[in-house]
Amino acid sequence: MKKEVKVPSVGESISNGTIVSWIKHNGDTVKEGENLFELETDKAVLEIPSPGSGTLEILVNEGEEVKIGQTVASLSSEEKSKSTEEAPKPVKEIKKEKTEEKEEKAEPQIAQPTEKAEPVAQQTIPTQLEEAEKKPHAEERRSERVPMSAIRKRTAERLVKAMQNSAYITTFNEIDMQKVIDIRNQYKESFEKEHGIKIGFMSFFVKACVQSLKEFPSVNTQIDGSDIIYNYSYDIGIAVSIEEGLIVPVIRDADKLHFAEVEKKIADFAKRAGEKKILPDELSGGTFTITNGGIFGSLFSTPIPAFPQTAILGMHVIKNRPTVVDDKVTICPMMFAALSYDHRVIDGRDAVRFLARIKEYIEEPDKLLLEL
Repeated sequence: MKKEVKVPSVGESISNGTIVSWIKHNGDTVKEGENLFELETDKAVLEIPSPGSGTLEILVNEGEEVKIGQTVASLSSEEKSKSTEEAPKPVKEIKKEKTEEKEEKAEPQIAQPTEKAEPVAQQTIPTQLEEAEKKPHAEERRSERVPMSAIRKRTAERLVKAMQNSAYITTFNEIDMQKVIDIRNQYKESFEKEHGIKIGFMSFFVKACVQSLKEFPSVNTQIDGSDIIYNYSYDIGIAVSIEEGLIVPVIRDADKLHFAEVEKKIADFAKRAGEKKILPDELSGGTFTITNGGIFGSLFSTPIPAFPQTAILGMHVIKNRPTVVDDKVTICPMMFAALSYDHRVIDGRDAVRFLARIKEYIEEPDKLLLEL
């Protein structure tokens, strides 16, 4: 009996993908639920589990494009008979053995000089530059051609489309992170004990963005032809970097979530992104995006909104800098924040005020907690 292994449906908008690699190999015995292969779509890389148990027979090679529902392998439930005969050796090994035999039989040969050697006194010692010319270059220039992953290709297409069809501008501000740091230090143990998750900076920014989007609805928009779509739901995308490219899983209805619930969502996204288990449907439908280049040490950047969204907030690394507080120069933990926005929809005045409101919420987190 053989069971077909088909490419499962992984999202409403996904019709095809590419088999990046087979986790199990041809002839392996697999159990139901074990991961068989990695499927890359234009939105995510997923590990596909086995629909049953048996001996695997692979029908589609790595790197080939497949359609949803296509049979890519089969599982045989019949046990293979064990043969006591020695398995035939690969052609490469046979050639290697023959070569070794020839080398053993061949007698060592000593090169005989054909010309009379010069006296030692007449021989010239080559200079270091002459020696360098005789030696081959130790470090040769090399290059490698690698096809783009589907995710990176799709991301590139969206970015190019966004830049060609939008009028992006970036406004900046700097935020004093001291009070948020104090809150985290003061409540981190009790917060983790109560909710089973550590409190990070991202949940503060998610809540600050939600409150600010309510006040400035033009920032929570999309353009559809000559129409502007105002979104009154707050689905916040969180940019996550993976080996294959950049993905943006979405926190649905972020305005209805507690800080701990936001932190759990972010931690879950990070974990499943590493395990390649984020579904494509979780990567669509965002209304606003936050990206944190600070985790890689970025001090300053101009992020591009995730098309068709019209704005994105960029967080950056926190650095101690001299800052004037109450007419006194004080060393404070400061972060540069950037808001890139589509000027066709969002006026500069609203963009600047939106970012200033986020700064206010982070520097005065009591207002954020009380939703003032």
